[in-house]
Amino acid sequence: MNEITFRAASSVSATVPRPRSVTLAFRALVAAVGFGVAETAVHSVGQFGQSTELGSLIAGWLIRTGIYVVVLVAAWRMLRGDRWARLMLALGIGVLGTASLLVEPLTALLAADGDLLPDTTVENALVAITRVGHICAVLIAIPAMYTPEARAWFT
Repeated sequence: MNEITFRAASSVSATVPRPRSVTLAFRALVAAVGFGVAETAVHSVGQFGQSTELGSLIAGWLIRTGIYVVVLVAAWRMLRGDRWARLMLALGIGVLGTASLLVEPLTALLAADGDLLPDTTVENALVAITRVGHICAVLIAIPAMYTPEARAWFT
């Protein structure tokens, strides 16, 4: 099927199957949200025993929940073929979200004076694992949304 025929057929969503890469992107975005929830839970458990107020923990959860809901809604719309959702996810998750995930560890790495793991705790290790999983999921999702098949399908 040539590109012109494929584009003409894509205007009728029932006749053109969704590319597997778009489904992969959706699943990876759901996994990224899952890793984000897990990281938030680990942070909350660690802070709950400290002097952190319950109100600040709840506020943090509410903000993150709002972000996660927006990401899941956009991922669902992307799965249904909405180009605006793909663009929003690429900019929001691919650029801003990834940058926010990298700032804290890079800052800590630059501040370390030769000792890369000075305060390693179970909480820090779990946060690192969830963050690496989160970043990997995003690094799978964003390129999957822009494969040649996905680009043609979103057109």
